[in-house]
Amino acid sequence: MSPGPASSGPASPVPGHQPADTGCHILHVDMDAFYASVEIRDRPGLTGQPVIVGATASRGVVLSASYEARAFGVHSAMPVTRARRLCPQAVFIPPRHHVYAAVSKEVMEIFRSVTPEVEPLALDEAFLDVSGAIRRLGPPARIGALIRATIAEQQGITCSVGVAPSKFIAKLASTRSKPDGLLIVPADGVLEFLHPLPVAALWGVGEQTGQVLARLGLRTVRDIAEIPVGTLQRELGASLGAHLAALAWGRDERPVVSSTPEKSIGAEETFASDIDDPEVIRRELLRLSGRTARGLRSAGALARTVVVKLRLANFTTITRSRTLPEPTDVARTIYATACALYGAAGLDSRARLRLVGVRTSGLVPASRAATQLAFGERPAGWRDAERALDRISGRFGADTVRPAALVTGQRDEPSSGMSAGSHSGAPDDPDRRPPGELPRRPATESARRLLGEG
Repeated sequence: MSPGPASSGPASPVPGHQPADTGCHILHVDMDAFYASVEIRDRPGLTGQPVIVGATASRGVVLSASYEARAFGVHSAMPVTRARRLCPQAVFIPPRHHVYAAVSKEVMEIFRSVTPEVEPLALDEAFLDVSGAIRRLGPPARIGALIRATIAEQQGITCSVGVAPSKFIAKLASTRSKPDGLLIVPADGVLEFLHPLPVAALWGVGEQTGQVLARLGLRTVRDIAEIPVGTLQRELGASLGAHLAALAWGRDERPVVSSTPEKSIGAEETFASDIDDPEVIRRELLRLSGRTARGLRSAGALARTVVVKLRLANFTTITRSRTLPEPTDVARTIYATACALYGAAGLDSRARLRLVGVRTSGLVPASRAATQLAFGERPAGWRDAERALDRISGRFGADTVRPAALVTGQRDEPSSGMSAGSHSGAPDDPDRRPPGELPRRPATESARRLLGEG
């Protein structure tokens, strides 16, 4: 997918030189015109038109505006009456907050599939500390590109990513890369990036503070960096003066403060083309159930609840869940429950699915859970058999042994490799792909190349 007009990538490896993103472990990810983008996604006929989301009453305000509307000077928090005067040809849409919240939840799940260190700032943006993900997913710039590709593929909207050594610089970088871009600010290039910016770029500079700085002749961040700290503190107060002086030199020691995510393990798949064949969908549920069960066993957990997610071609998402009589980590049990939930979803026979997912929640430690055996089941049953397969896969590869239903016509791993709580397996090799396998979406192929898997 296109990196966007303001995008930047990591520098090419040069002997004796570090990549541009070395030390840049903080990402700021920001959805582009979030509410408006969701509305355009759900109503493709609006593509290319100025779209404004907000309360349509005379005293309402703009909540989101597409970039076509922004070209006319429309922006968030502007009164709707003024927006109508600036852009009378715009399409005005009342907000659907429940839809935006649902999309936001799934975007945050994508973030948490990369790293548990996620600090949401709003429905449409978050900081990520990817220090712990670099060994698994590659350098920070590659992780940022993978996040963008996955969100575009799974949600049908775009985002912009800033990659930098600190939260403050990462947020500035994501803003500079909009829309639909990625910008790296190297550790040794922070001041070069920061100092030409206007003083309003610093956190804490509002209208009143800006007037004080203007009176002092301070118009750029470099101006603030070069003035004595004592002068800033005398004019703005000790705390704010010291704060702005530190930011002007690119100093921001604040860590990413993660919220506690819902504890769940699962996987999902976006099909290369929309599917209406129940047999294909059930085979996908089988594969995802197997991955979910392996994830549970790897985490030493059992799950009480199985959830199935079904996303239609028009992005309508249906979820169904069932709490089990006993917690489990057995793929056979998860798959049977997932199929039952799929069958009970009430889908029209012509319904075409874009994505399916299997997720388990209500996790309990396997060491503390007493599981009751089904009538006639031997202690060394399905659970021990699947654990034996785990050991074989761990030694010889993820697809060494698999259910017969998946031997032909099925993929071995989810397309993006970023399903929350999932575990990656063998890389995709087109030469070893079974006959009849569905091709992946182009965005998926590019994402896997970014991971070095294709």
